[in-house]
This record gives sequence, structure tokens and C-alpha cells, in this order.
Amino acid sequence: MNESDIRNKPRMHGTIEDECEKIGFTMPSDLYIGTLLKTLVASKPSGNFLELGTGIGLSLSWMVDGMEDCGNIISIDNDPKLTGIVSQLFKLDSRVTILCQDGAEWIKNYSGDKFDLIFADAWPGKYSELYETLALLKVGGLYVIDDMDEQPNWPTGHAEKAKNLIKVLEVKKDFCLTKMNWSTGIILMTKIK
Repeated sequence: MNESDIRNKPRMHGTIEDECEKIGFTMPSDLYIGTLLKTLVASKPSGNFLELGTGIGLSLSWMVDGMEDCGNIISIDNDPKLTGIVSQLFKLDSRVTILCQDGAEWIKNYSGDKFDLIFADAWPGKYSELYETLALLKVGGLYVIDDMDEQPNWPTGHAEKAKNLIKVLEVKKDFCLTKMNWSTGIILMTKIK
């Protein structure tokens, strides 16, 4: 098996990579997390999904590719330039809602349906508003975070924050947790009660 032999990339993956290069975006999602997200999303028919940290839309493209026609996803980022680009890329897909706003405020004020999967790829939902975010999951819902292995672009002190987050997540009794030293370091959790 060759894990780097990745097939069936989302249709718009190449377009998004071109946008990354055009605007000099240096934090695109890893292909491996994309494949995992697509597989997890596909396991939740008619699912309701949340992405915290849209970025340039690479991980979103994988999640959308795994969704059924009656699924839906909300993706949030506070960068108007990025959300503008991503909104244009996904404008014809009625299943996708792109929001440009502060993720922490959105989490605190959200009162809609709970989610089948939350991919927290931003500070809010991961390092802040963690408990509020986990409360937005249905029982059986999945919480996914990446970048848990030390990254070269981490600022001083971030490695300790990541270690502390892992300790917090490991003791949660209402979730099953799997840590994977794969891709950029992934934690996958399922809400059990």
C-alpha cells in the first residue's frame, strides 16, 4: 500500500491549488487530512457539517466531495479575502454556506441543529471555545483536529498549548479518542453521550 498514491481528488482541487499559488497562501490543508475528512463525511448520510477555519477551501473541497446531495456544511473564517475567494468557488453549491466572521462569536451564538462532524482547523473550536464546540456535536458525531504534531511554523510556546489541549481531550469521558501520528498529527473523537 502506498498512502501517497491519492486518487479521486475533488474536482476543484487543482483550481484551489492555483488560487493558493496566485495569492501566496502558505497554509493549505494536507492531502491526507483531506482524504480522511472525505471518508468521514461520507459515513454520515444527509449530514450536517461544520468547518472552523475555511482557509483557501482545500479541506472544504474534500468534505463537499464526500457529502450526499442532501447534506450541508457551514465553513467559517475571519479573513474576508479568503472567504471571498472560497465563496466564489462554491457559489453554485447550495449545500455550502461560507461565513466571514469571528469563529469564537459564532460558536457562542449558534443555536441551530447539532453537527455530525466538526473539523476545527482554527483557534476557535480548538484552543478556545472548546467545550462550547464539543457541545455542538450530536451523539455519534465526530470531532476532528489536525496540526497536533509540532510544525515548523509554530510560534514559541505553541507546542505547550498543543500538549495541554491533548491532555484536556484525553480525559473527556463523553468521547472516544484516537491520536494519529499521521498527516500533520490528527485527533479523531466520537461523542458517545
